[in-house]
Amino acid sequence: MKAMILAAGRGERLRPLTDSTPKPLLHAGGKALIVWHLERLAAAGWREVVINHAYLGEQIEAALGNGGSFGLRIAYSREPPGALETAGGIAAALPLLGEHPFLTVNGDIWCDWDFSRARDVAQLLDERLAHLVLVSNPPHHPGGDFRLAGKNVQLAVGGSSDALTYAGIGVFRPEFFAGIARGTAMKLRPLLDTGIGLGMISGERHAGRWVDVGTPERLAALDRELARAA
Repeated sequence: MKAMILAAGRGERLRPLTDSTPKPLLHAGGKALIVWHLERLAAAGWREVVINHAYLGEQIEAALGNGGSFGLRIAYSREPPGALETAGGIAAALPLLGEHPFLTVNGDIWCDWDFSRARDVAQLLDERLAHLVLVSNPPHHPGGDFRLAGKNVQLAVGGSSDALTYAGIGVFRPEFFAGIARGTAMKLRPLLDTGIGLGMISGERHAGRWVDVGTPERLAALDRELARAA
C-alpha cells in the first residue's frame, strides 16, 4: 500500500511566506510540515510515498530527495503551473500509485491520526470506494463538510448540528478517480458528493489533534504548540 502527500497547492492564504517557499516546506516545531508526515509514515511502516507538486516543486525535490533519509522511497508526480486541483492531481498520479487502495494526506495539515490504520481501512473497504477521516469543525470552518451515520459519510446540509470537517486524510480505491482524464484539473468535492450519494464512502471521526495550517497565524500557533511539546 502506498501513500500520497498532496503538495501542489500555491498557498495563497499563507503569503507572503509562500512567495519563495512551497507551502509543505514551511516549518513548525523545527521541521517542515511535510517532514512531519514523512517521519510519521515511516514510523508506521510505510515505505513508498508519492508526492505531487507544481509551484516551486523543485525545492520540494531538492529538500526530500529520493526519501532515503527517511527510510522511504519517494516518487514525484510533477504537475503543470497552476496545478490540477486535488482530484486531478491524484488522477495524474495513478500510474505511480498502483492498483491497490492508497492513503492520501494533505501536505498543509498537522495531524496525529495513526497512519497504520489506513491498512486496516483498506481491507474493510469492500464495495466502497473511499474512507474519509473527519474532525470537529475548526473556528474558520464552523459549518463543516459532512456528517457520519454510523460508518457512512453523508452530506451535512442546513447547518447540521453534527457536521464534521474533512481532515484532508483519506483512503481511496484507484477506481474512484478512473473517470478523470489525465491532465484534467478537478476538485475533490464533486467526486465525494457523488460517491456519498451512491453510498460508496465510509468514514470515521478523529478526536485527536488536527490543524489546518492555512494562514501565517495558524502556522505560528502550531509552531509554538509543537515547541512547547518538544
